[in-house]
Amino acid sequence: MGTQERDNQSPARDVRIEQEKSLEDWLPINASRNAKWWYSAFHNVTAMVGAGVLGLPYAMSELGWGPGIAVMILSWVITLYTLWQMVEMHEMVPGKRFDRYHELGQHVFGEKLGLWIVVPQQLAVEVSLNIIYMVTGGQSLQKFHDVICNGKCKHIKLSYFIMIFASVHFVLSQLPNFNSISGVSLAAAIMSLGYSTIAWGASVKKGKEANVDYDLRATTTTGKVFGFLGGLGNVAFAYSGHNVVLEIQATIPSTPEKPSKKPMWKGALVAYIIVAMCYFPVTFVGYWAFGNSVDDDILVTLSKPKWLIALANMMVVVHVIGSYQVYAMPVFDMIETLLVKKLRFPPSLMLRLIARTVYVAFTMFVGITIPFFGGLLSFSGGLAYAPTSYFLPCIMWLAVYKPKRFSLSWFTNWICIVIGVLLLVLGPIGGLRQIILKASTYKFYQ
Repeated sequence: MGTQERDNQSPARDVRIEQEKSLEDWLPINASRNAKWWYSAFHNVTAMVGAGVLGLPYAMSELGWGPGIAVMILSWVITLYTLWQMVEMHEMVPGKRFDRYHELGQHVFGEKLGLWIVVPQQLAVEVSLNIIYMVTGGQSLQKFHDVICNGKCKHIKLSYFIMIFASVHFVLSQLPNFNSISGVSLAAAIMSLGYSTIAWGASVKKGKEANVDYDLRATTTTGKVFGFLGGLGNVAFAYSGHNVVLEIQATIPSTPEKPSKKPMWKGALVAYIIVAMCYFPVTFVGYWAFGNSVDDDILVTLSKPKWLIALANMMVVVHVIGSYQVYAMPVFDMIETLLVKKLRFPPSLMLRLIARTVYVAFTMFVGITIPFFGGLLSFSGGLAYAPTSYFLPCIMWLAVYKPKRFSLSWFTNWICIVIGVLLLVLGPIGGLRQIILKASTYKFYQ
């Protein structure tokens, strides 16, 4: 009797396992695992180099030469180290892959606690980035329009340009998975190198402004303190690629003989070299040329040669189109997992169409409502990006590998944690103040 029951249960269990596997394969993150190491390179460049690089000269004007250089270099080193940690932890359990950031969190902190620790922070990063990219794309389209028209065209509100930018994403958001957006991501990575080179190259050509001032841009002690904190948030924002690194690695095939961490790390290292080639020249040359008069978007400060600035702004548009999609894909994965696993909706193209369209519309609406570019960078940079990029990987590393107390690994991780927590606490303060100051003179849907 017992044998017969087990025989009857076995086919049902096999069907259930097959259904679960089919569902996993339908979700965006697991759908394709044939990526090469260079996919990791350009996905990481697209994820890392974005709106943040354009605000780094402004961050320097709030930090000053000495602290600014130190913060920039230290952030690059720390986040490269924590990126390596995440790549290593992707397959630290033999035969299992942590394809999503929250899955790694659940392994380290427990099923429920891991979700509550990781998911809110990861969503805060990805959704805020998508909103900021809506603003960036709209501003860059508006700048392109204004430069080309040279004052001869009718003024068009920023809100309309954000809508134009969003219209592209209503279409691209229907691409099913990470590998399907590879072409968009590659174009975005190339564009990031292009507009970064134009930004610092045009600054060199323009040369140092007459009477350039390298004092902190604020004039009061209170303003300098809040400005410094905002600058820290801006820098933290620039290093946000960790939020999609496990999802990118999930697209790379893996076997015991050839684990995914080898091609993934190779691509990530190449990406970080490209990040340095973009970030450091733009930051230091931009600040050298304009001092504390630089705008919160370096391309806004530059106005000549007109054709080159127009080209750079269109490159930014193409890049943030790709960046939006890279950061939206894990959000789509979470939404679709919730809908089909928890709410029991059948997986279908219609479900995907409605869910993703609603998400794009939401980010567009918020971007139109509060387009405070600089303030959004520093506020969200400290609040959401510092944990996921600077210290959460270190906490996981200490919990899993338990390095010997006072060893090099122990010290390194604790230093990263302390710096990350300081960014978490201090960064949002300056950004929030900047948003409040701008909000006092702001008209909605301008």
